[in-house]
Amino acid sequence: MEAISRRFFLYLSNNKVLDRLAKRWGSRFGADKIIGGENFSQAIPLITQLNRDGFQVTVDHLGEFVNSVEVVREHAQECIQRIRAIAYHQLDTEISVKLTSLGLDISHDLVMEHMELILSTAKESGITVTIDMEDSSRCHAILEIYKTLRRKYENLGTVIQSYLYRSEKDMDDLQQFAPYLRLVKGAYKESSKVAFLDKQMVDENLKHLIKKNLLNGHYTAVASHDDAMIDYTIKLVEEHKIPNDRFEFQMLYGMRNQLQSDLVKKGYTVRIYLPYGEDWYGYFMRRLAERPANVAFALKGILSK
Repeated sequence: MEAISRRFFLYLSNNKVLDRLAKRWGSRFGADKIIGGENFSQAIPLITQLNRDGFQVTVDHLGEFVNSVEVVREHAQECIQRIRAIAYHQLDTEISVKLTSLGLDISHDLVMEHMELILSTAKESGITVTIDMEDSSRCHAILEIYKTLRRKYENLGTVIQSYLYRSEKDMDDLQQFAPYLRLVKGAYKESSKVAFLDKQMVDENLKHLIKKNLLNGHYTAVASHDDAMIDYTIKLVEEHKIPNDRFEFQMLYGMRNQLQSDLVKKGYTVRIYLPYGEDWYGYFMRRLAERPANVAFALKGILSK
């Protein structure tokens, strides 16, 4: 059933008709329960409240697979304006970016031009930028860009997905950079040629990657709503006496709110992944595909007042 559920939501994520309807009727579908607004200005009061409640944040302007240079430049300028707004309002938030929204599918030079502008602007204000991971066909290119930029910018992190066979080797290749890594299960439709399709194998590999990165002494963001994964991380850090400032939990806005609050009360760092923008539909479907339990969390968030 879980495999069927995953395939179903991944299929829906690529449905253009539903995507258009979602953009038109987002508020009626409960989009305001899972995104911070249609633009960053709308997200600022929410980030401010999350910070007051003890949460750190990372914000993501939704949109990917861009094939227009004009649209790419708009995304880049929006990102720079977002960084300046974060600094101006003194928000405790990082930013996440997708390289396909910044020209990855158009040209290497284009995406590098925009990432240099974004990272230099973020560096001035001490803001960390995380390069989100995308599907496996782009994984190598994304990590190579990360390596190139990381040699110049310390305020840069990226993502490793445990469902890919290559992930442990990728982690080994990144060790020289003392990387800040967000570790996730993975949310794109992949074949058995490149990814574990069995949930238990994906889970076990995520645990392995969490342990490896933490014991290597690198800052680790455990991005999961899974109780078993969170409990595993807590037991691991307690066993190895790893201080709380060496790791954090990351969770999506609108999902598992009580768990997020409970972890903060216990003294753990919790960072809320807060997307914003009109292009929210595909993002939401992939989150549901990641784990069937997310459906229940999402429905509860959408239907609650």
